[in-house]
Amino acid sequence: MFFGTYTPKLDEKGRLFLPAKFRDELTEGLVVTRGQERCLTVWSLEDFGRLTDRLREAPVTQKSTRDYVRMLFAAASQEVPDKQGRINIPAPLREYASLRKECVVIGSMNRIEIWDPTAWATYSEEQEQKFSELSDEVFPGI
Repeated sequence: MFFGTYTPKLDEKGRLFLPAKFRDELTEGLVVTRGQERCLTVWSLEDFGRLTDRLREAPVTQKSTRDYVRMLFAAASQEVPDKQGRINIPAPLREYASLRKECVVIGSMNRIEIWDPTAWATYSEEQEQKFSELSDEVFPGI
């Protein structure tokens, strides 16, 4: 499980230092791809495999399924952290998420998200207002 907020930097080669607390689950490899709201999503190989299995069950006759699969897989990059815990973030993904040197990395349960700091601050501020209201929707009756 991934949780917490970290602020690692991209190096001049486009590599990102994974937070130390995240590295053990990702030593065998990971997949980094587009996320929603212009962030990047990092999945362990195991969880990306489960996601792939679920998408295989979706009807390819539905345009929304085809569109989602194309966008997700066309941008996906399989990476293995180096000995220092760095992963390569391909240039098209850095561009998609507007990543420069500074980054915000958040744990989001079974995945990691990589954000541009300004985009994260804006998103976080907007969502803070809704956070308490969302609990009723996410956990009805609790």
